[in-house]
Parts: sequence; C-alpha cells; structure tokens
Amino acid sequence: MSITVIIEANVKDFEKWLTLFNELEAQRQEAGINFKAFKNNSKPETSFVIGTAPSQQVFFEFFNSPERLSIQQSVILKQPKITFLELV
Repeated sequence: MSITVIIEANVKDFEKWLTLFNELEAQRQEAGINFKAFKNNSKPETSFVIGTAPSQQVFFEFFNSPERLSIQQSVILKQPKITFLELV
C-alpha cells in the first residue's frame, strides 16, 4: 500500500528548484514515486511536493540519493518539512 507524502521547503530560487526537480522525474518513476510540484502563491519562496511513494523506505532511499541531496545543497535554504499520510 502506498503512502502520501507532502514536502514543504524554502527555496532560494523557485524556477531553478523546479528545473532541478523535473530533472529527477525518471529516477522517481523508476522508484515508483509519483510527485507533483507546487508553489505557494502567497510565499513564492516556498515549494510543496505532494504525491505518493510505495513506502517510507523507498521514499527515503530516493530522498537521500546523491542527486536529490545536490538539489537540497544548491537551492533549498533549510531542511524540508516532510509529512507522511496513510489512507484510513
């Protein structure tokens, strides 16, 4: 059963972040992760990623990958807030 994931992050440059996010689409698909990116209209420096992953373990394997961590180091200002949701 998949889990729903919400990631909130403060970014230096939303457009640059979005480009980097989109470049990891093939890696996400390979892992069975389906995410969509959103911008907070009232706080354009805040990005949201909402979607599903097969499990928390699969999510964290992707989240801690060198490619994903390079995004965090280059455009994300502080550790993202991650929320996991399960359908009840």
